[in-house]
Amino acid sequence: MAGGILAILDDVAMLLDDTAVMSKVAAKKTAALLGDDLAVNAEKATGFHASRELPVIWAITKGALLNKIIILPVAFLLSAYMTWLIVPILLLAGAYLSYEGAEKVYEWFTRPHNHKPAASESSDTQEILHSEAAKIKAAIRTDFILSIEIIVITLNTVISQSVPIQIMVVSFIALLATAGVYGVVALLVRMDDVGLHLIERAKLMKGLIARASQFTGELLVNALPKVIRLLGIIGTIAMLLVGGGMFVHNIDAIHHFISVLPVLLADLVVGLVIGMILMALMQVIKSVRTS
Repeated sequence: MAGGILAILDDVAMLLDDTAVMSKVAAKKTAALLGDDLAVNAEKATGFHASRELPVIWAITKGALLNKIIILPVAFLLSAYMTWLIVPILLLAGAYLSYEGAEKVYEWFTRPHNHKPAASESSDTQEILHSEAAKIKAAIRTDFILSIEIIVITLNTVISQSVPIQIMVVSFIALLATAGVYGVVALLVRMDDVGLHLIERAKLMKGLIARASQFTGELLVNALPKVIRLLGIIGTIAMLLVGGGMFVHNIDAIHHFISVLPVLLADLVVGLVIGMILMALMQVIKSVRTS
């Protein structure tokens, strides 16, 4: 009996060790995409009223967890029985991200420079909550698309491993993509609160420590709007890179046509072109419906 228990424990230890090794490999392969995920979702999760930032991020996080719960079993089934569906799904996801990114670029050139988030333009509680709900849904949709690629890439990394290792590694990366990304986003949006706290603490201190606390607090408070604007730009570029990359890396004709360009530039160009084509198609559809 003791020997049987020790054998089971040994098997479990080996399984966990293999899982840890493959998780490191998968994390390295998805690191760039996790960075894109952070930039995109940080941009989506900002622009709300200060008192609503954390509740909104929590709502998006719960939606992101639900996304993973939906995607994981479907990904395992597709990998086992319908691998031919994976590429079309990735291309649809790429089209959506390209469209979102191109729409943002279009807004940069057409909207007024003094544009402010809806939450700061209105004092109507119902209007603010309605705007929040729409943004939360959009953020969860975008997370769903990015999660598909993260999970598929991770699954391809461990496809030669046993099923238990596949499940554990892919689930770990999926959890990391959610907890890590939205944990960092929550810290970013509370930068100003930390800064204000340091400024208040500086009033109770003296000398160099007080000046350092005051300087750091003011730096964090003043940096937040710039960080949010920067995240908006990075998030838009990330959507175009990820969306274009799905086409470049899955359609040989596009890959060969654009091979003269550096990889990142090729992904960006393809994402922007596809997004603009989709925007034009949407405008044609809208015109037909209204005519």
